[in-house]
Amino acid sequence: MKPALQFRLHQQLTLTPQLQQAIRLLQLSQLELEAELRQIAEGNPLLEFAEEVEDEDEETVDRESAESDYPSAESVTAAGSSQNDGEDGTEWADGAIAESPIDFSSSSVGSSGSPGSRGDDDFEPQNAAPETLQQHLLWQLNMASFNPRQHLIATVLIDSLDASGYLSEGIEAVLAILPADLKVSLDEIDAVRRRLQGFDPAGVGSLDLRDCLRVQLEQFDPDTPQRELALRLVDSELELLARNDIARLARRLRAGEDDVAAAAVLIRSLDPRPGAALDATPVEYVAPDVYVLRDGSRWRVSLNPDVQPRLGLNQHYCGLIAQARGEDASWMRGQLQEARWLIKSLESRAETLLKVAEAIVHRQSAFLDYGPEAMHPLVLREVAEEVGMHESTISRVTTRKYIHTPRGTFELKYFFSSGVSTEDGGSASATAIQAMLRKLIDAEDARRPLSDQAIAEELQRKGIQVARRTVAKYREGLRIPSSSERQRAG
Repeated sequence: MKPALQFRLHQQLTLTPQLQQAIRLLQLSQLELEAELRQIAEGNPLLEFAEEVEDEDEETVDRESAESDYPSAESVTAAGSSQNDGEDGTEWADGAIAESPIDFSSSSVGSSGSPGSRGDDDFEPQNAAPETLQQHLLWQLNMASFNPRQHLIATVLIDSLDASGYLSEGIEAVLAILPADLKVSLDEIDAVRRRLQGFDPAGVGSLDLRDCLRVQLEQFDPDTPQRELALRLVDSELELLARNDIARLARRLRAGEDDVAAAAVLIRSLDPRPGAALDATPVEYVAPDVYVLRDGSRWRVSLNPDVQPRLGLNQHYCGLIAQARGEDASWMRGQLQEARWLIKSLESRAETLLKVAEAIVHRQSAFLDYGPEAMHPLVLREVAEEVGMHESTISRVTTRKYIHTPRGTFELKYFFSSGVSTEDGGSASATAIQAMLRKLIDAEDARRPLSDQAIAEELQRKGIQVARRTVAKYREGLRIPSSSERQRAG
């Protein structure tokens, strides 16, 4: 076969590194974006944050102020040399100067380096680390009268508790952790566990809910009304108590309905998750990316300036590029090009976020005016067509991005929902139907709650064609119990 040369022309879409970076930045949340930018800035000297520039300017001003307040080394040296022939006749060797001690009691030195720039009241309060459940119990254990053997068992028990304060893995798991040469029995572990249940909060170390509630009831005064009846309820009728069937409970326990209701109230005052009160999980707050405010007769959308990254070029290093030669010049030009691409990608990210938010607000202005019941069905394709972007781009923009409205702060994805047909040929969003469902249940008679079929018929009378199964799905999504459970609870 004779070799030959052939020419072919074809087009291929390739994602450049700059485009890949822009897509990655678009889908990052605020915290992830800040961490990503700081990591990039650490490897590129031509990038700097605006707050770093402000800090450097403040340090320069403070340094100049400090130099003006204190005499320079040259002036002190000159003064020292002129005083070599003083009254005491002391001469300073090699022109050395005598350093006077600085009196820190007359002025406090602030963090910026200038004397007296900050007072004691300007320091930010430092909150102590929250105490965990294990730390709280170990402190009580050290104050209790346990022998070394019991102390070791109690320590293992405390370490085995879950976030709710339960010994969910059982006593056998604790026995497997303890050293075999200690020869501990299950009864001995259980005896230490029962002593541990009396610690604060009461009920920690319980094996199940029944055990936890019983321990808390036993700590009440024996003369507490309906205490004994409550213990009987917890021991034998806990499942029936959860359904709040007071009449059936009264028949089984052969007690009056008023007494059973009072015992149920006493049980509901207990804490079924005693360890949750000492949960050390920090509370996370969401800062909105976009604000929506009414401006006259229309809604105005704006980006939150406090969360937008203020990244710029370091002018000092940019000025050194012209002086660099060889490989240094080539490397610095490459870093400058990457920095410019990054800043351009951030500007594109902000513009895209603003466009998508404006399109969503335009489509869901009825929600801002009248509430969730006026929410329109919306899908990614509709917003993508309005802003001239791909659906995948809209999905990236709306993920973990939040918008602050007069009705609350929501993730941008909250405004997208499927539609349900109406009698007039239109459609209603699932969010609007859920809001109507909750409104109907809130207004129902507690003695005769609405069933799923009754709610479906009521929505159909309002022109919304929805099946009973759909109503049940929405109700469960809202964590609303069924009609029978709502009737017993009422």
